[in-house]
Amino acid sequence: MLVKDVMKTDIVYISPLAKVRDALNLMREKDMRFLITEKVNPHDTYGIITYTDILKAIVAEEGDIDLLNVYDLYTKPAIFIFGDIDIRYAAKMMIKFKIKRILVVENNQLKGVVTMDSIIEALMESIS
Repeated sequence: MLVKDVMKTDIVYISPLAKVRDALNLMREKDMRFLITEKVNPHDTYGIITYTDILKAIVAEEGDIDLLNVYDLYTKPAIFIFGDIDIRYAAKMMIKFKIKRILVVENNQLKGVVTMDSIIEALMESIS
């Protein structure tokens, strides 16, 4: 099975200049646990901000949610993979880098996100 067969295509973007409070509100509104940061120019790359990033900054490090911007917390460049790759390699990357999601990119354009959950769902469907 290929990455493009299990990737999620419902992507929610946010500006890297947005406040973390706005990111949390958007995550809640869209029922997402992560957001993709918009590219600043055509030669830029995507970033990702997750619940974990926010939890670490706000709770563990006692940051001020109203003083932090997305660019203060996000991971950029985000790890990505191509859609025509076997999902085993995506799973190996997730384990190696201790992440739950990988961007799926083609020609420097985001096509989707493969998540641990989407791989597990595909695995469960294939064994039933």
